[in-house]
Amino acid sequence: MASTLYRSKLMAAADAVAGIRSGANIVMGMAVAEPPALLAALAQRVTSNALAELNLWYFHSVEHAARTLLRRELLDRVRPHCMFLSRIERELIRAQPDGPSPIDFVPVAFSDSSRLLSERVDVDTFITTVSPMDRNGWFTFGTSNDYATTVARSARRLLVEVNPNMPRVFGESLLHVSEVDGIVENDTPLLDFEVSPSCPEDEIIARSIAAMIEDGSCLQMGIGTLPNAVCALLEDHRDLGIHTELMTPALARLIERGAVTNRLKTTYRGRSVFTFAMGDRAFYDFLDDNPSMHSAPVQIVNDPRHISKNDKVVSVNATLQIDLGGACNSEHLLGRQYSGSGGQLDFVRGACASKGGKSIIACHSTAKGGTLSRIVPQLEGPVTTPRNDTHIVVTEYGWVDLKGKSLRERADALIAIAHPRFREVLASTIP
Repeated sequence: MASTLYRSKLMAAADAVAGIRSGANIVMGMAVAEPPALLAALAQRVTSNALAELNLWYFHSVEHAARTLLRRELLDRVRPHCMFLSRIERELIRAQPDGPSPIDFVPVAFSDSSRLLSERVDVDTFITTVSPMDRNGWFTFGTSNDYATTVARSARRLLVEVNPNMPRVFGESLLHVSEVDGIVENDTPLLDFEVSPSCPEDEIIARSIAAMIEDGSCLQMGIGTLPNAVCALLEDHRDLGIHTELMTPALARLIERGAVTNRLKTTYRGRSVFTFAMGDRAFYDFLDDNPSMHSAPVQIVNDPRHISKNDKVVSVNATLQIDLGGACNSEHLLGRQYSGSGGQLDFVRGACASKGGKSIIACHSTAKGGTLSRIVPQLEGPVTTPRNDTHIVVTEYGWVDLKGKSLRERADALIAIAHPRFREVLASTIP
């Protein structure tokens, strides 16, 4: 029965997107779940002027979108509504310095993205990559649960691209063939995401952070050189847990080395919880059919109330700027939107509310080749993490716990971990 239903919905990518009309709101799966064949078919319709206007909603784009709908020459007909800028959007914005931005940035917390897309946007079609169907008719959303599992059920149409390389992932990730309107098959390698080697500043900061992480802590880590450096120092820890928005190869290595058992967690005991994943082929193989992995929607994973149910949550996030009161700008740089708020504040608040928890904000002390201090009298962009929520701040010159400190005490403490070149100037700005 399931296989018959599958065959009845199987079609070419061009046929799957043929019913999409000009002016429609389209949501695409994010990161590894971008569906390349469906995106290419949509781009072809735009190129041939079959679609005069298309509103594309998404959180984090990668190369498939860059080569198709996010090509510069199509942006007079495709309007990107982006909730988290990546390198792709930054390059498009830099290429058009004058006039209106080619990207409509939509400020939203990652935890609220599902609600935004399912309740406030009239979504015509959701397109995403899924893992192959099993004999009972079930796909999984693979690497990307995030807003996908919610929007897949609220959009008027659901088109899936079945890729045999997409891992079958346990948790709240199932999708039945009866829920799908169109199926496209595409056997193509998943994108690999490699992290650059860490720099000396990262290694120093990582040692400070690792020293704060006790056995039995529950981890949230991002992607990048600093989280990788921290994870590399935790391999001798015991009974760590994972409740993170992003699952990475660095966290997977901690599981394989036995440092992570999840046995002390209050929620999802014995399982590593995440809402999306990015890595390399070996990492995707690790996720595939692994019952210790639990994928869940972002409104659950990133809800501070759920995060804080676990004890000793340690959240590690990066920032671009921090002012002398402790407010963090983690998304705006040199007068332009650089990324987005993502799930930073979700996990800052969840970790702080956890019994024995620690929210850690890390940054290098300087930027632009050492010519700018990241610790500043006033932020030059929006507040991503308010000063009321900031807990521990770490640079290569040390760390400070801001909780319970007055504004003057905070300023003094942050100046002490700023680059020595800027400390005198920063001190002169304190009233």
